[in-house]
Amino acid sequence: MKPLDRGPLHFSLLAAIAWAAVLLQGGTATSQTPAKPAEIPPALTEYKGRRIAQTMHYTGAPWLVRESRQREEDCERMLAQLGVKPGMTVCDMGCGNGFYTLQLASMVGPGGWVLGVDIQVEMLKLLRQRMQQADVKNITPILGSLFHPRLPAGKVDLILCVDVYHEFSHPEQMLRAMRKALSPTGRVVLVEFRGEDPNVPIKLLHKMSKKQVLKELLPNGLKLVRQFDGLPWQHMMFFERDDKK
Repeated sequence: MKPLDRGPLHFSLLAAIAWAAVLLQGGTATSQTPAKPAEIPPALTEYKGRRIAQTMHYTGAPWLVRESRQREEDCERMLAQLGVKPGMTVCDMGCGNGFYTLQLASMVGPGGWVLGVDIQVEMLKLLRQRMQQADVKNITPILGSLFHPRLPAGKVDLILCVDVYHEFSHPEQMLRAMRKALSPTGRVVLVEFRGEDPNVPIKLLHKMSKKQVLKELLPNGLKLVRQFDGLPWQHMMFFERDDKK
């Protein structure tokens, strides 16, 4: 991967790129690799009354690019609602094999950048393959951890979480790190299957109600600023930093 040349943002992304190099070049972590905190709480199985789902295994990656996904989720409409503009720095959290990552890269254009975060090396390898096939260069794959996405502080304009937040085993640590990564006007967008709707044909473990989303995100320094209810199966909720928290 070629070095970035985007002024101050270049230096802010060096740590993320160092982690990407571990995956993409087969190297080892450098001195720029973020240090692991000395003490991390054990992974949770439940949070605020909700059972936490296990992360989808990389062998299930074909489901992310299934032919029926547009019809079931209206992905085009969801992307149009994000407000992504050319030049933005956007994160696809839990990017998997890059179904949305590549589309976001087109939306931010050559002057923007997409950070594709996943905790499975195999998923990021699939993303890298798709990047090469499509000749897309404005994406940095990042190998995150269960408790930290390894994003640059204060530089991310939008963090998109599609059907992934409910799998976080360390929700408070992840929300804290995501909040820290946001630019002053940055947003976290949660897209989750509607837990209130029995007609959504997804296991309850992989759904969230709006009430539960607010129960979890509001105490962790985020505030709800917008909702979009026009998707077939999912909630779409927009959050910004709540500096009063």
